[in-house]
Amino acid sequence: MTNIEQWQEELAGESPRSILKAALKQYDNIAISFSGAEDVVLIEMAHKLTDNLQVFTLDTGRLHPETYEFVEKVRKHYGIEIEVLFPDTEAVQDLVNKKGLFSFYEDGHSECCGIRKVAPLKRKLATVDAWITGQRKDQSPGTRNDVPVVQEDTTFSTETNTLVKFNPLANWTSKEVWDYIRMSEAPYNELHEKGFISIGCQPCTRPVLPGQHEREGRWWWEEATQKECGLHAGNLIARS
Repeated sequence: MTNIEQWQEELAGESPRSILKAALKQYDNIAISFSGAEDVVLIEMAHKLTDNLQVFTLDTGRLHPETYEFVEKVRKHYGIEIEVLFPDTEAVQDLVNKKGLFSFYEDGHSECCGIRKVAPLKRKLATVDAWITGQRKDQSPGTRNDVPVVQEDTTFSTETNTLVKFNPLANWTSKEVWDYIRMSEAPYNELHEKGFISIGCQPCTRPVLPGQHEREGRWWWEEATQKECGLHAGNLIARS
């Protein structure tokens, strides 16, 4: 049995805090990926568990003003550093000059996300041994039903480095996340008060109506079972 298989068995029924504690104990060079949304609960939990908290976020250049304000609010609230990752300038310029600012409405979001999100994430993950995400099974029935609390990241592992990915919130529902936010009085993105549940880039995110699933607010012009930006592309591969 590999370490990952053993962790899957040992951590499958554990609380997010216990999973975080195990991850931070096992790895010194581990980072939390912060999306600027309700995954702030990971920071709320983790900052009490370690003095060596490494947090990063992706600035695509297309985020809502509220998201930028929220990232800064989190940085100050917890007194932590948040590393902001940017896409390659020339790659963004080439895409926009060739296809315009909204090409994703015509040919899908994968190319834009690949440049603005996946490439900078790949550069970051090449420098760590493991990372922590806010993925939950209930976020996307089409692609995240089978998300485990810990896994080998087959998308970003290399021949010389097996990257481990922890998903402490995998088994929590949206309600449990928000109960924790309220209980802990953690800060949250003001977009949540405007009907946004799942938050991404401004052109690709919209509020949802009562009764709609949160993922219906993302890339609404595309097939529901393909709504991953590439950061968790393994979810699509696993189900293909």
